[in-house]
Amino acid sequence: MLTVKYSNQAVKFLKKCDNILTNRILNKIESLASNPFPQDVKVTQGDKLFRVRVGKIRILYEIDFKDNLLGIIKIDKRERIYD
Repeated sequence: MLTVKYSNQAVKFLKKCDNILTNRILNKIESLASNPFPQDVKVTQGDKLFRVRVGKIRILYEIDFKDNLLGIIKIDKRERIYD
C-alpha cells in the first residue's frame, strides 16, 4: 500500500467540495493507494503523470515506488485540469 501525499491545490479543492463529492474522491484515492493502476487510468504528459475520473472531476497523480509514495498533484474539474 502506498502512502498518499496531497498538494496544496488538491487540499484546497477538497475543502471547497460538498461532503458527498469529497467522499467519492477520497474513496477513489484510497483505492489508488492499494491499486495505483486501475482499469480506467490514463497516462498524461509522457510517462510521468496519471489521470483518473470521478464523474466530471479529474485526479492527476504520480507514483514514486522508490519512496512508496502516491502524490496527488491536482484535483479539478475537467475544463480546468490541464491548464
